[in-house]
Amino acid sequence: MGVLARPARDAGLRMVRHRKKGRRTMTAPRPRTRQPKQLDAGILQAEISSFRLHLAAGSKSAKTIRTYTEAVQWFAADLLGQASRASWEQVDGRDIQQWMSRLLDRYSSAYASNQYRALQQFFRWLAAEDELPDPTHGLQAPPVPQPLIPVFTGQELARLEQACAGRTFAQRRDTAIIAVFTATGIRLSEMAGIRYDPGDPRRSDIDLWQREITVRGRAARTASSRSATRQPAASTGTCGPGPGTPRPGVRSCGSGSTTGNR
Repeated sequence: MGVLARPARDAGLRMVRHRKKGRRTMTAPRPRTRQPKQLDAGILQAEISSFRLHLAAGSKSAKTIRTYTEAVQWFAADLLGQASRASWEQVDGRDIQQWMSRLLDRYSSAYASNQYRALQQFFRWLAAEDELPDPTHGLQAPPVPQPLIPVFTGQELARLEQACAGRTFAQRRDTAIIAVFTATGIRLSEMAGIRYDPGDPRRSDIDLWQREITVRGRAARTASSRSATRQPAASTGTCGPGPGTPRPGVRSCGSGSTTGNR
C-alpha cells in the first residue's frame, strides 16, 4: 500500500551570518501565512454537488457536509490548475499523492489526513455511483503521530489534595472535584454537567449511598461503574453545580470495573 508520508524538512532553524560582526546566530523560520482556499471546481463541480446531496440525504451534519465538499472542491481546483484534468475519470492515485504532498508541506499531518479522508469518501461514492475506479484504492491517509498526554504524578496529586484541604465550602467542593477526577477519569465537560438535587433523585446524578455518579457521555453512550472511594460521599452537597436540565444519554463512572461503551 502506498503511504502518504510527510516529506523531509529541515530542523526548523537556519544559520545566518551577522553582517557587522561576522558571527553566526540561530534564527527561527518565518511563519507561513495560510493562503485562502481556491474552491472553484469548474467543470468538476457537478459531481461534487451530487455528493453534497448524497451526504445530506444520509443525515450528515452541516459541518460534515461543508468539510467534505470543500475538501473535494479544493482538490478539484488544484486538478484544474496543476494537473489539467478535464474529468474525474482522469484522476489517478498519483494526483492524490501529489496533492497530499503539497498539503503536508504547508499544514499539519492531522489536517492533511482529514482532507484525504474526505477525498476518500467522495471517490468511494463516485466509484459506486458511476462505476469508476477508485483512485484512493491502495493508498493510506498520512500517518498522524500520537502525542504523549502528560499525567499527574503521585506527588502532584498529593499537593493538589493538600491545597484543597479544609472545611470551607470551596475547599470541600475542590476536594470532591479532585477525588472524582482521580477515581473516574471523566472529562471536564462531564464533570461540569453533574447535577445534585437531594430532594429529587430523578434530577440528581449523585447517589451518595451507592457511591455512584452518573455523567453524560458523548453521542449518548452509556457505561456503569461503582466508585470505590468514599471521598465524594464525604462532601455531601458539594459534588456538583446543583440541579439542571436533564440531557439524553447517561453514563455512571467509578474507579471500579466499568461496563458498557465509553
